[in-house]
Amino acid sequence: MNNKIFKGLMLAVAAFGITALTSCKDEPDKFESTGGTPTIKYIRGMSSEIQKWNDEPGTLYTNGQLVTSAYPGSTLAVIGDNLRSVYEVWFNDQKASLNQSTLTDNALFVTVPGKVPGEVTDKIYFITTGSDTVTYDFKVIISAPSVSSMANEYAKAGSTQTLKGSYFIDDPGKPLTISFTGKDGALIPAEITSIASDFTSVDIVIPEGAEAGPIVATSVYGTSKSTFWYKDTRGMLFDFDHGNSVSDIVLDMHAWNGHTLTVDDGTGISGNYWQFGNGTATCVGTADNGWPDESWYSFAYWPGNWENPETFKAYPRLFDLVDLSDWSSMTLKFEMLIPTSNPWTGGAMQIVFAGTNRTTFGGGGVDAYGNTIHAQTNDYLNDPAVPRALYRPWTSTGSYDTNDEWITVSLPLSASFVYSYDGNLCTASLSKDSFASVWMAVYGGGIEGSDCQAIIKVDNIRIVPNK
Repeated sequence: MNNKIFKGLMLAVAAFGITALTSCKDEPDKFESTGGTPTIKYIRGMSSEIQKWNDEPGTLYTNGQLVTSAYPGSTLAVIGDNLRSVYEVWFNDQKASLNQSTLTDNALFVTVPGKVPGEVTDKIYFITTGSDTVTYDFKVIISAPSVSSMANEYAKAGSTQTLKGSYFIDDPGKPLTISFTGKDGALIPAEITSIASDFTSVDIVIPEGAEAGPIVATSVYGTSKSTFWYKDTRGMLFDFDHGNSVSDIVLDMHAWNGHTLTVDDGTGISGNYWQFGNGTATCVGTADNGWPDESWYSFAYWPGNWENPETFKAYPRLFDLVDLSDWSSMTLKFEMLIPTSNPWTGGAMQIVFAGTNRTTFGGGGVDAYGNTIHAQTNDYLNDPAVPRALYRPWTSTGSYDTNDEWITVSLPLSASFVYSYDGNLCTASLSKDSFASVWMAVYGGGIEGSDCQAIIKVDNIRIVPNK
């Protein structure tokens, strides 16, 4: 029977070929298994090269490099003879998914299983229709453990938290360790209370003395640092406490807001916090609600102080405080608590960054740098040409709370700040100059909800690098 070699792209159809620089193609009418024993000549990795734009559907080329090891999830082309006799393929003690419709006498396409092997033999086992086994030396490369997220990045020492990620493998010869950054960069190990059976999460107790910094995970397969930081103070805009960034300035709320800051009452995550709602004020759930209740469901900061010309030295622009030149590779984060007694059931938290051409805390005119600036106004909040994020976690179930616990909210700037006030995509986009002011208001957003007396506590508003 003629051989069948298929072609495609890495993002659509895998790309392989039987020889290093050439490929053959054919289309068998029907797959039929054979008896006997297969011979494995070599294994090639996946190739993303485009060969011919007009190849028939289902054609695949393999021009990848010869490989003797690969990561889980990698697609391989096994080249040899009598491969249609193969019934099952195992990497160590993990069974691979074998698509027999692509199997030929000389080529077998297989994906390395994603599960971590329980017993490592560094071999592939080809089991035939006659129950014979052919082994081939091959190493599945397991990555170092990776911490990708933490439910509450400002959780207090002594509390139990779940870290999500991958490859949290606890080897008897080299146990898994999770460490936090301590004073002068020293690592402080955390107590590990449990590890998920699929190695994708681990429960730990945050150690005393843990300070701002990445979380370090080490296993028998290596060491890595989390891309996020525990108690991250980088890019801090508002922690609502004295002594950090612009927070001293906004204790008097440098814009139009109807209530003052909530001081530390024992329920905060790290001191003072801002609270949307008071338990009796109504958050309107109508999809097209035209304006927020500025008394309880609004927080804003505008730069400037009625200087002429305006220097922004007393009340700076946000991009004066945080380097936002690479804003598209950054994420807005904040901690949030919504009590079970006052869930959120309608309205989007509209988060709007705007430039000084949209508003300032002053009379407008020209600033000290020659830029035309706008007088204080809130008209831009419903301007369809002003992009914003619409955070509305209640939409999946109709009601949302955080079970009386603080959590961390993450909104990547490039992916999240793409909407208009009514829920449609915005035709404009952010730029570095957009990050002069911020307004967070709960209303509208284009999805129908229900009226509620939601309480939303917010703290540690910051913009941090994605990596």
